Amino acid sequence: MPTPSTPDTSPHARPEADLFDQERADWQRDPRSAFDAWLAKQQFRLSSADVYRAQWGLFLDWMHAKKKTLTTVDRLTIADFVGGLSVKKTQRARYLRLIERVLDHVRDIELASVNPARFIAQDGEAAWRDTRDNEPTGFLTSNERARLIAQLFSPLTMLTAAQRWREMRDRALVALFLGGGLKTGEARRLAVSCVQRGSADVTIEAVNPAFTRRTRLSPFAIALLDRWLDERGAAELAGDLLFPASPSGRPMHKATMLRAIDAQTEAAGIADARAERASPQTLRNSFAADLFESGVDPEQVGRWLGFVQPISSNRLHRAWKTWLERRTDSVDAENV
Repeated sequence: MPTPSTPDTSPHARPEADLFDQERADWQRDPRSAFDAWLAKQQFRLSSADVYRAQWGLFLDWMHAKKKTLTTVDRLTIADFVGGLSVKKTQRARYLRLIERVLDHVRDIELASVNPARFIAQDGEAAWRDTRDNEPTGFLTSNERARLIAQLFSPLTMLTAAQRWREMRDRALVALFLGGGLKTGEARRLAVSCVQRGSADVTIEAVNPAFTRRTRLSPFAIALLDRWLDERGAAELAGDLLFPASPSGRPMHKATMLRAIDAQTEAAGIADARAERASPQTLRNSFAADLFESGVDPEQVGRWLGFVQPISSNRLHRAWKTWLERRTDSVDAENV
């Protein structure tokens, strides 16, 4: 996009610039109507759209009372709004996820890079989480894992070449979190040379060679990774990063990875039913849970996760068992 100091007045550039200018003005002038227009493009179910419209309206009323706009709203205002909702943490998380998603769109138009809602969503100690239903360690259920994996293999819709490789990249990225237990920093730095087509082994290099390790991919992750390697080659992306952010090969931002997970979990239909946002750590924990369910020794799981001390893998194993017990108790209570 042309810079302000050197405006692009070519016939091909002006219509796009005009569209951005018009949409920017719409959000500033009437954020309710602009939200309706944005909502119509998201292909939500009618019932879900009605809920989101009501949530957005409540947030706009709060901002008006605080004399804030979409341009001036800050982390404290959003945190106070979400923390003051008289609802369960599940609903608080949904409000925050919606605000974050809309502000992503608005800030993209404004060419700004900071979304105050994202910092609150990522803060594990945020005050808005201080309500009922808190759980210390999160996992996906076996049903949620199955639905997410099915989404990762779902047919692609009509996409441009750029949209296609990014979608394929995001699916493979989520697959490596869920089927390989990688961390965001590890996935961000992972080189093409660290993987091989058809192989379950992934080498995760560290600055200190003593901490370089290997993890073992689940079969579904191998298949999705192979697809991505083929797509990456066809797109002729530069650099050696396995998951580049752009054709030039620059690294992905952590926020982009979080959006990729959000998009896939929402498409799988599991996001709204969860009390906690499915983060990279949730997927990493779920990779371990799948191995625990298969009877793999916790210390072996820990080695694949990169734990230095066995106590860490044993602690995660206990957390998983506690989580299972809580789920069993919850089901039993519902059946009483």
